[in-house]
Amino acid sequence: FVNYTDVNGNTVVAEFRRTTSFPDRASTTGRILLRVTQPYANHNGGMLAFGPDGYLYIGLGDGGSAGDPGNRAQNINSLLGKILRIDVNHRTGTLQYAIPRTNPFVGRSGDDRIWAYGLRNPWRFSFDRTSGDLWIGDVGQSRYEEIDRSTHASGGGRGRNYGWRVLEGRACYNPPSGCSTAGKTMPLAVYSHTVGCSVTGGYVYRGGQYPAMVGAYIFGDYCSGRIWAVVAGGASTQAPRQLLDTSHSISSFGESEGHSLLMTDLASGEVLKLGGTYR
Repeated sequence: FVNYTDVNGNTVVAEFRRTTSFPDRASTTGRILLRVTQPYANHNGGMLAFGPDGYLYIGLGDGGSAGDPGNRAQNINSLLGKILRIDVNHRTGTLQYAIPRTNPFVGRSGDDRIWAYGLRNPWRFSFDRTSGDLWIGDVGQSRYEEIDRSTHASGGGRGRNYGWRVLEGRACYNPPSGCSTAGKTMPLAVYSHTVGCSVTGGYVYRGGQYPAMVGAYIFGDYCSGRIWAVVAGGASTQAPRQLLDTSHSISSFGESEGHSLLMTDLASGEVLKLGGTYR
């Protein structure tokens, strides 16, 4: 499954099958599941992940420009500024997928595909392979970057409003003061633009190479190259603890089959492993 931007600037989610003769290669023709019109060229999301429920979760930014001028992230009839959830193993009507009946807006006002909303750019998110908790790195506007956690036991983010554009991090954005936090899920961790400018969400470390790090959610910043951690099972409000200060342009994290934590550097094109280079 691939999330890409087409030649017209729109977001496309497609399925590509492996070929039988070359199982490590995908077919050049795919099945388009979803196409979302994008009003601007930035904040187009890009993350796909299967949740512990077997459904496909799709991250979409607020459509771009600055400050979410269309207030799309708070509009539950727009797919922008959201995380979607679809069933790729079944189809409903003319759709290339089915909509899970437990999605929060099924049978009520709002788009049935939406799982969570109020996000500026959920560029990277992941599920803890042990607890099933949903972790989101949401890129901020001009002051704060944020990490959101929704526990599997509390619904895994179902119907959550993460606050954008009313809030940036824990601070009022629009309006700039006196905003209401009612009905909004506050971030677990924030950091200011004095130490970074674009969060790259990571993973809860479940490997065996570094026992002291087991159960830590590890994430980084694309601009500064810094890497931080928070305690996955800890308090609902935490201050990130810096682990490393690197020169890497951290664009993504990943997990190997052996549970090692991987990281990509957009500038060098390398895939790195925590503790060494993974080639």
